[in-house]
Amino acid sequence: MKYLFSLLSLALMSTMLTAQNTQKAKEILDQVSAKTKTYTTISADFSFSLENQQEKINEVHQGSIKVKGNKYAVKLMGVETFFDGKNQWTYMKDAGEVQVIVPDAADESVLNPAKIFTMYEKGFKFSYIGEKTEGGKVLYEIDLFPENRDKPFSRIKLLIQKDNLQLYSFKQIGKDGNHYTVKVSKMQTNQSFADTDFTFNKLANPNVDVIDLR
Repeated sequence: MKYLFSLLSLALMSTMLTAQNTQKAKEILDQVSAKTKTYTTISADFSFSLENQQEKINEVHQGSIKVKGNKYAVKLMGVETFFDGKNQWTYMKDAGEVQVIVPDAADESVLNPAKIFTMYEKGFKFSYIGEKTEGGKVLYEIDLFPENRDKPFSRIKLLIQKDNLQLYSFKQIGKDGNHYTVKVSKMQTNQSFADTDFTFNKLANPNVDVIDLR
């Protein structure tokens, strides 16, 4: 009987701690989301890494991003991607071509970079792991777990700076062994960006082939 009571006590404590961790995570994420929504624009330099221990893959690439509302422009691995809120241009410099599509907003396999700070609000459970120090910064560590088990990843790990509530890193743990990490090295907010910054400039690139798939 004492053994049974001990098991019940441990189960109750575990449930209480899980609820507390969930609430703590939600409080932090709500603060991050609220602060991010006050920014008119965001620009950041970041590193993008792909790691697969089984395949002995460890690649790191540098990139940059601009965000204005639902619009974004990303430069990474020789590819420039522009999204004006409706159309998406993918400019492959080496191939000398740009593809134009209207992305499917219902396609959950595609993450809109402009929504990275609010993605947790739908379709995820979350847990506060604790605080850690990295690169001289005190960080909140939060794990996101997709409610849809058909997702290609099992978990997303967020590291958020405690002092300014800005994203430090974002790691997606893939079920196929591929782990993707975005780590922000520099971030600026409330800069002035023209809407044309989020479209492909055909006039400036007259020799580029345009493949319109809309």
